Amino acid sequence: MIRALGIAAIAALVALLMLGRWVSAGLAPADPDAAETLPFRVERGEGLAGITERLEQDGLVPNARIAFAWGRFVGIAARLRAGDYDLSAAAAPAEILEALTTGQQRTYPLTIPEGFTAGMIADRIAAEGLGDADAFSEAVADPSLARSLGLEVDHLEGYLFPETYQVPKGLDAPELVRLLVQQFLDIWPALAPKAAARGLSQHQVVTLASIVEKETGAAHERPLIASVFSNRLDRGMKLESDPTTIYGIPNFDGNLRRVHLDDASNPYNTYQIPALPPGPIASPGRASLLAVVEPAESEFLFFVSRNDGTHIFSKSYREHVNAVNRYQRRASR
Repeated sequence: MIRALGIAAIAALVALLMLGRWVSAGLAPADPDAAETLPFRVERGEGLAGITERLEQDGLVPNARIAFAWGRFVGIAARLRAGDYDLSAAAAPAEILEALTTGQQRTYPLTIPEGFTAGMIADRIAAEGLGDADAFSEAVADPSLARSLGLEVDHLEGYLFPETYQVPKGLDAPELVRLLVQQFLDIWPALAPKAAARGLSQHQVVTLASIVEKETGAAHERPLIASVFSNRLDRGMKLESDPTTIYGIPNFDGNLRRVHLDDASNPYNTYQIPALPPGPIASPGRASLLAVVEPAESEFLFFVSRNDGTHIFSKSYREHVNAVNRYQRRASR
């Protein structure tokens, strides 16, 4: 009897040791020597069981059942976050499961060029597979979102800062908008004192900088372009900017006509309104924002394209007409 009990105890101990080794192996890295990471996506609403099974299939954990049991024990299931991750088989399953809760997701580059409109940004986000264009546009036009960011505007056109971002897939549209606007908010404090010195509000700076951005083909001309618009505003002259007028034309076909220039119902038609338009027409970059708060010192009131990306600047209307005749009317013949 005693001998039988001893044998049973030994067997139980051996089983326990084997179980311990099995669990220990299941909680060890699947490949301690793995040098590269592997992409892994967690879908919205996906459960821990399905995730651990796929982790084993991808060679990222040695045993799905043990990984699942561990995840249940430490409460991983309730903290999982959808998205794309870069995972290493050299990490222990506990580390891998924890990584899926931290939001340290795999990211993708999103480049917003200077001068892009909110609509163009929405289209690029959709084309890169990083979000829905309509949802992004709705967030941009949400006044409550703008207020939550400290901006007293009804639409965030112009505040979506042009930059290259690293963006995870699955980011909600409002979060993505916040990411782009925050970049503007980060650089604004350095510009604010210069804007105040010129008597310009934040919205006026962004609006004027967006026009400078759309009018400028050569980067070094930004301060001069800004000086022309500043001089015209100081004199109560109309800005007479084609890009602003075009922005206010629904379904613009690429041909700016006289009827468009005469349309007083277009609030962005600066051939008709003697002031800035109601808001920005695109996203200005840092250089254009700086050009508005630090324009060149000039007496220029006009500029015309040389058709090579640069402009001829003029102080008088007569000089301007001569430049137009030289560079525009001859080119059209």
